[in-house]
Amino acid sequence: MAVNRTPVLKRCRSLGLEPTYLGYDKTSKRELKRSTRKVSEYGQQLREKQKAKFIYGVLEKPFRNYYEKADRQAGMAGENLMRMLELRLDNVIFRLGFARTRREARQIVDHKHVLVNGKCVNIPSFQVKAGDKIEIKEDKKSSARYKAENGILAATAGRAVPEWLEADSEKLEGSVKELPSREVIDVPVNEMLIVELYSK
Repeated sequence: MAVNRTPVLKRCRSLGLEPTYLGYDKTSKRELKRSTRKVSEYGQQLREKQKAKFIYGVLEKPFRNYYEKADRQAGMAGENLMRMLELRLDNVIFRLGFARTRREARQIVDHKHVLVNGKCVNIPSFQVKAGDKIEIKEDKKSSARYKAENGILAATAGRAVPEWLEADSEKLEGSVKELPSREVIDVPVNEMLIVELYSK
């Protein structure tokens, strides 16, 4: 499986992203050298696509598949794309506060810690739906990974859960109240530029 090994802060700097969008508290002391060269229209579109791929941890081929699926759905392709990325199981685990970062959420799903409507799901890209109940397996709930002083719950205690989700951090379970609209997805990506890029 392809893995991007570029240091997170370095990638954030190059894309002009705050690491907090990825769940990292770190900040970089280094200043990004600003180029005086004007970025072309294609360059802006490409950067927005790279930002979305990096934030959600999706590679090029699956990302293109998401776009093609979003384009076939009713409504605006850009909003459909963002909604599909937001409804990935690894992202929902991150949003519920059961993981510090999306990478960690992907690992938690891979290691079969997660139940969706009572069934074990180990596919990070699994699309959750409105009404789905997501929880950590009963035998994993008491593990140090979640409950220790420096565990996940302590690290994510101050993080706000989006209004389209409902979380119970004590029981390590949550549910999808409704499908998210673009207004409540707090990701600094201009999806219209991505649509323009793919529709050429």
